[in-house]
Amino acid sequence: MGRAFEFRKERKFKRWGNMARVFTRLGKEITIAAKSGGPDPDNNPRLRTLIQSARSENMPKENIERAIKRATEKDQGNYEEIVYEGYGPHGIAILVETATDNNMRTVANVRSYFTKVGGALGTQGSVSFMFDHKCVFKVKKEGEIDMEELELELIDFEVDDVYRDEEEDIIYIYGAFESFGNVQKYLEENSFTIVSGGFERIPNVPLKALTAEEKETIMKLLDKLENDDDVQNVYHTMSLSE
Repeated sequence: MGRAFEFRKERKFKRWGNMARVFTRLGKEITIAAKSGGPDPDNNPRLRTLIQSARSENMPKENIERAIKRATEKDQGNYEEIVYEGYGPHGIAILVETATDNNMRTVANVRSYFTKVGGALGTQGSVSFMFDHKCVFKVKKEGEIDMEELELELIDFEVDDVYRDEEEDIIYIYGAFESFGNVQKYLEENSFTIVSGGFERIPNVPLKALTAEEKETIMKLLDKLENDDDVQNVYHTMSLSE
């Protein structure tokens, strides 16, 4: 088990605050995917996987259809995907992925969150080099699975981490960002059920341990960011271990 597995264990991703936040985030991703690759899931692999992810989160069918429709409506504003980079207090690197129809609003909000806790936004590339951009799939399959054989087969698709969460009965697959389509095709052709598929940024530097008081300050910043409607994902280099 590699870096992605250790990172997932370390950070123990907390769930979004409520279902409305989950649906908003997924809805934006679906709209962006439909806009770039077309509204037909059969001809748009990224959209097809996002719909599967939405269903796994129990997102209502009408919400999914509305998000797809938004991509084809001329009077609807376009979402732009923008990544912000900066440092929080105590030298913690933070990377913020957003999807916004008003960049001026979003950058002003994000900058204010950093500033209020003594952090600062950085320039493009200031912290992104500390994270590897990975595609990640959560899958299931009926019957026995030889995990070593599966990992060997996926090496050809630039997959570098495969492990099974026995508690969830889910197989996690991490690979190169550019391998998303090829990995998805392999999984679909080999009768895997894709629970979800997307992208994550995995720190490639040691996570920084802080005192409880220092950690509390960072958590306040992370909470502010994650509760902003324009923010999709937040990644950082702080250790969450006690």
